[in-house]
Amino acid sequence: MGIQPEKPFDYNSTRNKLILSEYGRNVQNMVKYIVELPTKEERNRYAQVVIDLMGFLNPHLRDVADFKHKLWDHLHIISDFKIDVDSPYPKPSLEAIHMKPEPLKYPHQRIRAKHYGKTIELMIEKAKTIEEPERKQHMVQAIANFMKMAYVQWNKDSVADEIILADLNNMSRGELKLEDNVNLNKVEFRSSNPNQNRNKNQNQNRNKNQNQNRNNGGRNNQNRSGGGRKH
Repeated sequence: MGIQPEKPFDYNSTRNKLILSEYGRNVQNMVKYIVELPTKEERNRYAQVVIDLMGFLNPHLRDVADFKHKLWDHLHIISDFKIDVDSPYPKPSLEAIHMKPEPLKYPHQRIRAKHYGKTIELMIEKAKTIEEPERKQHMVQAIANFMKMAYVQWNKDSVADEIILADLNNMSRGELKLEDNVNLNKVEFRSSNPNQNRNKNQNQNRNKNQNQNRNNGGRNNQNRSGGGRKH
């Protein structure tokens, strides 16, 4: 009896590439075995078993609409479209699987004031078309308040109402105006970090309490010194 040569190690780098890695190599080997079966009856019987196994290995597909259809499509893909079985669904085409999506069109629009955004420009154009004076005035007031909020969020600082009204007049090309004595909503910048706002409020409350304690202490000292005097 001769010496048997050592079997070379089986590395993943030497194996065939996994077509759909979520099903594993065993499923891919099973599909390869089904493709080579001589009769369609056998292929149909074994294919149904593999479909059930694929659904068991990926239970999240059960939440997908028509998940059985997706499993059969995956079976054809794993077989490199070579499996000949009676599928309850149409066989997917290679062109449909590898079809490239259309590139997304990015809107190249010029924004006059980026800190206000494109939405303000659309709102201003919409307000110009309103014919009812009272309704139009309410719309312009809302636009001015929104502009003030956007300004504060961008600059993180307070802004005078006169600046907002001037910007509104400029962006609407003089068609939208508010009275000079109008008061816009008060807007304060708030950090997106809630802990920072909480710490700020705690510090303000602590300073307030310290000032109250200091004032109460001084008042008590005055009462104590006044109570010790004899008339």
